[in-house]
Amino acid sequence: MGHFARGAVPASRDGFLANFAFVDDRRYEGLTPEPALDLIPADYRHPILSLADSVAVAWTELPLLVVDLWGERGRCIRVVAAEQWSIKNNLSEANMDFGEFADAVGDDGAFRGF
Repeated sequence: MGHFARGAVPASRDGFLANFAFVDDRRYEGLTPEPALDLIPADYRHPILSLADSVAVAWTELPLLVVDLWGERGRCIRVVAAEQWSIKNNLSEANMDFGEFADAVGDDGAFRGF
């Protein structure tokens, strides 16, 4: 049986939190961005979708695959778990756009902060 829970990712050094809805359900194992986008309801208000795929769980920093839902819908970057708050909060508050995070991705393809 699947599990759905709301919660906050641990705080940053400055105390910032990102609130996420977590889904733990084997039915979604191996889900890629394109079919995931089809599952998002029209009234969904969050700016991103984060997927814990096989690449993310293979790395110590857990670089989740983050999918843009507001700007270039479907555009993806990897964001290490410790920086999830940064992208979620800044996009939600319209402080930054997805492209700014994409431009700051490191040589290995993961965003680790500015």
